[in-house]
Amino acid sequence: MDKNISKRLGNLLSVKSLVTLTLTGVFAYMAVAGTISQDFMTVYAVVIAFYFGTQSQKSQDAMEGLGNGSG
Repeated sequence: MDKNISKRLGNLLSVKSLVTLTLTGVFAYMAVAGTISQDFMTVYAVVIAFYFGTQSQKSQDAMEGLGNGSG
């Protein structure tokens, strides 16, 4: 149990996750303030798409590994 928690915390502290969390915080602040620019929206959308795209690819690779018996 502790090993799983520490692994998740380690993953959360990766550079990719920190950038995504920081941008999400800035996005939330700008949304409340009503000052979201089109340039920021473009950058934010690209970062979020990259982050979730890589997460999805990891999940898909793991499922394929389980499906073909190599793991």
